[in-house]
Amino acid sequence: MTLNPFGFTTAADIFVEWGGSSRLGDLLVERFAERKALLVTDRGLIDAGLIAPVKTALEAAGFSVSVFDDVVADPPEAIVMKCVEMARAQNIDIVIGLGGGSSLDIAKLAAVIIGSDQPLAEMYGIGNVKGKRLPLALIPTTAGTGSEVTNISIITTGETTKMGVVSRQLYADFVLLDAELTVGLPQIHTAATGIDAMVHAIEAYTSKFKKNPLSDALAREALRLLGSNLLAACKDGTNREARENMLLGAMLAGQAFSNSPVAAVHALAYPLGGHYHLPHGLTNALMLGPVLRYNAKVAAPLYAELADVMGVDGTGDANTRSEAFVNHMLALMDESGAPRRLRDVNVTDNSLSMLAKDAMKQSRLLVNNPVEVTEEDALALYREAY
Repeated sequence: MTLNPFGFTTAADIFVEWGGSSRLGDLLVERFAERKALLVTDRGLIDAGLIAPVKTALEAAGFSVSVFDDVVADPPEAIVMKCVEMARAQNIDIVIGLGGGSSLDIAKLAAVIIGSDQPLAEMYGIGNVKGKRLPLALIPTTAGTGSEVTNISIITTGETTKMGVVSRQLYADFVLLDAELTVGLPQIHTAATGIDAMVHAIEAYTSKFKKNPLSDALAREALRLLGSNLLAACKDGTNREARENMLLGAMLAGQAFSNSPVAAVHALAYPLGGHYHLPHGLTNALMLGPVLRYNAKVAAPLYAELADVMGVDGTGDANTRSEAFVNHMLALMDESGAPRRLRDVNVTDNSLSMLAKDAMKQSRLLVNNPVEVTEEDALALYREAY
């Protein structure tokens, strides 16, 4: 079989070490000449005591550190600009993002905007960032978004709509995976972020246009790691092996979908996040079942392959194996303790048609889905999830 042309890009320098954040200063000194650092994070991590030792380690290595801790879930444009203002006022020359996907997304965009005259509004979409960015290091504290290795930042624009900046300038210079930072993550967040990562792997594997052998290999290994460690991490948050495998799996899934983009699960999840301020991982978990069943009419052979990757018992043709895979995913989500129906998280029945209309705006994502999704289809999928 001849290969279709494909590209694959990822972060250049990735380092994995349990407890590695305690020597972040030394790791960065080896790699960067810049010393005026902006640490982008959220208040919750400061209150949890995760940030102070990292700041100390950076200062001991000779960095001056300003901390921006105003990041919120589904961050709006105003937070991005507030971060940029602080950075400019302090003459920052290196940006460090430490936190969940939102903190990493803000750090990526801030690093681009600080060194550029280009307005944020002109950056939305694919490949629209013009300038260079400041040196950028990213350290995730959830095993979920994979944002540390993607070239994507998602920002809430206006009241409820989410927009993406997709550009190769958003790939970090350095990524540290320290699974010890994920130990304190509550069970519900462990479940939702873990399922989010699994969605990334599944959607990358079935993406319509850019699916390729490298992203496929990463998606399969991501799903194997995530699927076999999710319940252990949910059951006992201090399980080191489970935490390390989840963080590694989330990163591999991030590398996969950064090159073979996500589709309808995300397109339907974004309006739920925008209107109901539900965490991104949770909205993906809520929409995964209906979309898997909907896509199976085309994606069954691929789902059958993923059933094998995840060690799902049984035999049969592609359709039988595909069904077994979908049922396995549903059972995993049930056992993880994540909420399973839209009504469980206070989504109202009368908002479903508005959500379907909003989902249609996510054309950047819907185009990648193996099966076309109309507004009518979207409404039916929300009803099924309800």
